[in-house]
Amino acid sequence: MKHKYISVVLSVIAGILLSSCGEDFLYKAPQGSIDQNALANQMGIDLLTVNAYANFHENGWGASPSNWTLGSIYGGDANKGSDANDQAVFNEIEMYNALPTNSYPAEKYAWVYKGVKRVNIALQTMAMVEELPDAFQKSRTGELHFLRAVFYFEGIKVFGPYIPWVDDSMTENDPKVYNNIDIYANVLNDIDVAIANLPNTQDAPGRANAWAAKALKAKVLMQQGNMASAKPILKDVVDNGVTSNGLAYKLEDDMNANFDSYRNNGSESIFGIQFSMETNNANPGMSIAYPHGGAGAPGGCCGFFQPSQELANSFKVDANGLPFLDKSYRNAPYVSVQDPAGGGPGRPIAISNTEIAVDPRLDFAISRFGIPYKDWGLPQNNWVRDVGNGGVYLPKKHVYTKAELDAGLASGGIYDGWAPGSAINLQYLSLRDMILLYAECLANDGELAAAMAEVNKIRTRAGLDVNRIMVGGEPAANYQIAPYPSSHAAFISKETCIEAIRFERKLELAMEGQRWFDLARWGGQYMSQQLREYITFEANFLSKFAIASVLSPDKTMFPLPEGQIQTMGNDENGQPYLVQPAPWR
Repeated sequence: MKHKYISVVLSVIAGILLSSCGEDFLYKAPQGSIDQNALANQMGIDLLTVNAYANFHENGWGASPSNWTLGSIYGGDANKGSDANDQAVFNEIEMYNALPTNSYPAEKYAWVYKGVKRVNIALQTMAMVEELPDAFQKSRTGELHFLRAVFYFEGIKVFGPYIPWVDDSMTENDPKVYNNIDIYANVLNDIDVAIANLPNTQDAPGRANAWAAKALKAKVLMQQGNMASAKPILKDVVDNGVTSNGLAYKLEDDMNANFDSYRNNGSESIFGIQFSMETNNANPGMSIAYPHGGAGAPGGCCGFFQPSQELANSFKVDANGLPFLDKSYRNAPYVSVQDPAGGGPGRPIAISNTEIAVDPRLDFAISRFGIPYKDWGLPQNNWVRDVGNGGVYLPKKHVYTKAELDAGLASGGIYDGWAPGSAINLQYLSLRDMILLYAECLANDGELAAAMAEVNKIRTRAGLDVNRIMVGGEPAANYQIAPYPSSHAAFISKETCIEAIRFERKLELAMEGQRWFDLARWGGQYMSQQLREYITFEANFLSKFAIASVLSPDKTMFPLPEGQIQTMGNDENGQPYLVQPAPWR
């Protein structure tokens, strides 16, 4: 009776409120929200555009545009790390046993369409505004089409091109769209709109410019396999492009320029995702991919994303400072091995062989015991969470320095006080990537000398003294690197030239979320064979790889999330809107 009485009273109060307020009460916007009409002005469009950019900051570990999980680990750059029980769902991906129910690809799928929705709302709202400054409208139109292309491209790289296309012409909140068309053409059309509208420079370095859109178009065409169309765009970008803040593209002498908080998009950054400590948006998608350990460790959470033995030994070089393209880098001796004594008191858990000749990019991309970890000193045993599960290496490129921490540009305790992050920008599109893509196009057309000249640009920069780790005025290891000489087989054999370029991408872009997407676009057979060899080699060091599966050549995409298939449901004829790719049925 008491509960019934309360219900009656509440009903009466609600009736009084509704009658006293009139019908207008039903149409008032909720407090704390902004309706679309209020944003139909220049300031509103600017806010909505920034909101679309903000999608880069709102991502889980599977959704991160860094792609450390679905690009680097899936491609063999690294293993999961940490221990077997933490984020156990990721073990499926690491062992190439991912199911349509896995939450990591599901995060990426949801992130793609969240970003697309933000762009569509911004474009729909802008269409409501009758008068906007021409330069403003063109730039925001270009930026929004660029961002939508990026979001869809991320979806294509992970799930393939047969995913639903939802654009600003669709106003319903829950559109029912089939995944029965290849959306590459739609994405490329978006990029063309961006190129036509974007300026060459912007008022803020984080905004996309026309050159970023051209670079994105080339990247999309390369993923599609259309090298002929990508080639002239890549040449134009490499030769003539400028950053959003007006710097001519060029390789930085110091490779650290691409991975620190002090440069606001340097000359190598074509499109950099901006992170900031001030807004607590310090790269949440990589918040567990730092060395483990407590005070004194860079990050201190959570021991994920440990480089693989296969990747580390790829940096071995011959007497001429050149890579072992014949894959003999997998032969002993190895650049580091686990201490047979288990790293007891006063002993590190791993022993690094500093006598082996190695490319200096080894100790730039990967942390080895016995080699200084940036300005943090030597790695400590507790920085590795479980050597039996993760191995003996630590990630390095994206990890902040102690100086950055002291300057307030990083923290070991953001996101509710537990996860590390920093203001280091993420170079989503970089000059080094474009140079090597252009080299691929040249090699494909038989212009081998020109292709290797592009590769040698990358290798020459890597060999500069500033990129060698020094201890007491001496190199910390036996660093050797040289450009390919014109007498090398890569200058006369197309097959060797292509393999040299592919290997250079592996070294230069190591731990940057690119590897599996490269393997996939180079063809299913190639991808499957490379991962088979990776698993076989890695099993010599981490026993868990003995039960890893090998991806079949037709699985150049992840399965669509089962939850999305169920949510979309069937049409009136009983046909599902989302159909799983054939290899995953």
